Amino acid sequence: MGIVVNKETQVIVQGITGTQGRFHTSRMLEYGTDIVAGITPGKGGSTLFNVPVYDTVAQAQQQHNADTSIIFVPARYAGDAAWEALEQGILTVIIITEHMPLRDTIELIAYAKHVNAQILGPNTAGIITPNECKIGIMPAHIFQQGNIGIVSRSGTLTYEVAASLTHQQLGQSTCLGIGGDPVIGLSFTDALA
Repeated sequence: MGIVVNKETQVIVQGITGTQGRFHTSRMLEYGTDIVAGITPGKGGSTLFNVPVYDTVAQAQQQHNADTSIIFVPARYAGDAAWEALEQGILTVIIITEHMPLRDTIELIAYAKHVNAQILGPNTAGIITPNECKIGIMPAHIFQQGNIGIVSRSGTLTYEVAASLTHQQLGQSTCLGIGGDPVIGLSFTDALA
């Protein structure tokens, strides 16, 4: 059984038209993740990989009912992007961006706790529930469905452990990166609970 995300998860990609957003959106879609919208200010009205692009999360949420957002925007804007998602009722926010300003991170995490939302990251590789949903930058081919959960600060170590387990025919339920920045949202204790 997976945690946090599954095949029913509906995702918004903030920063979808940037280099990293574009690349990883295509990989998430190939995996079968339900990406309902992308956000890039000034690009609203366009599409990318048949995903509609909006200028704001509010506009996207008027048309879709996303419950998760993944953020591929520069560090100085990542906090604002995460706030925008939380203020529009998105309760799982995955921040791929690293080196977010500490004050922004601390304020964001406090607000997320206040509204019962979950923050993965900053500086996370994301989360995967094998054969259901991948939201992040991890190489999907190394994961296999099973009952072993992996929680790590390091994306690379997550991949190594998952690959070793898969090689031994031991599948994973959910693998998630809590983030590598000095201050992060979801902790090891939160994930285990």
